[in-house]
Amino acid sequence: MTAARNRVISDLKDRIALLEGNAGRKSGCLAFGVPEIDAVLPGGGLAYGAVHEFAGGGAGVVDGAAAALFAAGIAARTRGKIVWCLTQPDLFFPALAQAGLHPDRVVFVEADREEDVLAAMEEALAFGGLGAVVGEIVRLPMVSSRRLQLAAEKTGTMGLLVRRWRRQVEASDFGQPTASTTRWRVSVLPSEGLPVPGVGRPRWLLELMRVKAGECAEFIVGACDATGRIHLSAGPADRADQAHGSESRIIA
Repeated sequence: MTAARNRVISDLKDRIALLEGNAGRKSGCLAFGVPEIDAVLPGGGLAYGAVHEFAGGGAGVVDGAAAALFAAGIAARTRGKIVWCLTQPDLFFPALAQAGLHPDRVVFVEADREEDVLAAMEEALAFGGLGAVVGEIVRLPMVSSRRLQLAAEKTGTMGLLVRRWRRQVEASDFGQPTASTTRWRVSVLPSEGLPVPGVGRPRWLLELMRVKAGECAEFIVGACDATGRIHLSAGPADRADQAHGSESRIIA
């Protein structure tokens, strides 16, 4: 009787370790390399084996493009192939390459419905061996976010959700609770100044709106460079003076 009970307890411990501990051993974090940003993230970076959300600061196409470029820069700094799931094939490949993510690393999965995008993401996250899995969606139900989070934890793969909306009313869904580990909002700012006439490096207002076991924060950063990296940028963050026309666009 005691031996049987011990076997049951041992089996339960193994299952709990698989669900909780195994992902933690595989995962770790992807540091931004910017001490001020890494300091506010538990573990010192963006967690692997977790799902992270990104959205533009406004309803416009340019802010949405900045959010996608931010996600692309993060994916570019992971190792392995990237699966990018979407319903609209409107990505501008040169812009992805400028953010460090070359198209030859990306496997694009096009779906008719957002439900299919979420299903494809879950399959890719559960497959493992990938650098990151990116998905473009408007709405993210809590149940779907939990399924994605569990799949990411199982393999240690990073999930990146780009929340894109076409109408202002859809943006309200971004405030709904989800199981994502972090939630970011990206707004376009005037480009960095140059000592000579010309267009400087694009800048973003980067807002960390939610992080598990951490606090919210915001930063003014230079947009992703050709290696996918950002840097802190000095200067005013006056949204009223945003120069959208000077930014690189990712939407065709």
